[in-house]
Amino acid sequence: MPNLDLVNADVLHPEGLSRAPLSFADGVIADAPAGRPVDLTGFQIMPGIVDLHGDAFERHLAPRRGAMKQLSEGLVAAEAELAANGMTTAVLAQFVSWEGGLRGLAFADQVFSGIRDTAPELVTDIRPQLRFETHMLDLYDSLPQRMAEWGVGYVVFNDHLPHDRLAAGKTPKRLVGQALKAGRSPESHLAQMQEMHARRDEVPAALDGLCAELAQRGVKMGSHDDQTAEGRALWRARGVTLAEFPETQEAAEAAHGAGDAVIMGAPNVVRGGSHNGNLSALDLISMGLCHALASDYHYPSPRRAALMLAQSGLLDLAGAWALVSSGPAQVLGLSDRGTLAPGKRADIVVLDKATGRVAATFAAGRVSFMSGAVADRFFG
Repeated sequence: MPNLDLVNADVLHPEGLSRAPLSFADGVIADAPAGRPVDLTGFQIMPGIVDLHGDAFERHLAPRRGAMKQLSEGLVAAEAELAANGMTTAVLAQFVSWEGGLRGLAFADQVFSGIRDTAPELVTDIRPQLRFETHMLDLYDSLPQRMAEWGVGYVVFNDHLPHDRLAAGKTPKRLVGQALKAGRSPESHLAQMQEMHARRDEVPAALDGLCAELAQRGVKMGSHDDQTAEGRALWRARGVTLAEFPETQEAAEAAHGAGDAVIMGAPNVVRGGSHNGNLSALDLISMGLCHALASDYHYPSPRRAALMLAQSGLLDLAGAWALVSSGPAQVLGLSDRGTLAPGKRADIVVLDKATGRVAATFAAGRVSFMSGAVADRFFG
């Protein structure tokens, strides 16, 4: 593990950029010169990105249906992409859903077991998140123990059943494609959806019990796609304190006003709005209602979103970068990272000032990514 003094770079702190050297030793930021100096003229040094929610790792684990053979190798490849995008802590979001296939319980078991067994060997701090479909009532009794065995301490609750169409007796959209991906006939897939929809009145009480047990176990819990203040209040009463990707301003305001964390997608910022017409993250950020941005489905987006927000003048650079570093660290309860203060983990991203691209990434003082001209500064 190198002990280094990074000099002549622009270093980002909460109060803004500084030209003071940044030193780190034994994996943490130091308050005095600690080792060999490295001249980083022309570069910016930023806190490592903490990604609260991303599923772009799927392409590495199962590039084609049924093609996953070496899950550990897929995680190594996913880590390389994370590090190349400046991420030093990454939450990998995996479904357990009635949709089956790559979102089914069997695949999730392989993913979570793989993360548990492989993550300790990696440089990037990789953590699992369970995305659980609330109408899978048959799994409620076993879920807490499954999560304990997987090492999953973070769950987000989802409901993607097409209730309106099921209630109206209409065939759900994309039924045949979903059924094929799940390895079911369209008829059996529809029957399963109808059965879960028919038991919808049992879900609230079941969630009350499940959330109480998970809270007792110290599991962090979030809701997904909140639409109303009333709905958010129900989740809060269960101890579900994270509002992930709220779909309306009403829901976001209710969460923020109650002290819950509001998480939005960084691709929403980069695109200038939601890809499916939901609430704009830019609007929430401008109103001060967003605590953190997550990669969602695109790992380059957190860095790009933060830089775009700063370039637009909506936020200063420190405030914009906080949405992908200290903000998500606070949401996850990780007080040892998120800023470049002495004593914090040496989670560092080196950006090329001219292009804004990632030149190097250090996680806890260890190199996870380095490329191009910056490598000559360290090893030339």
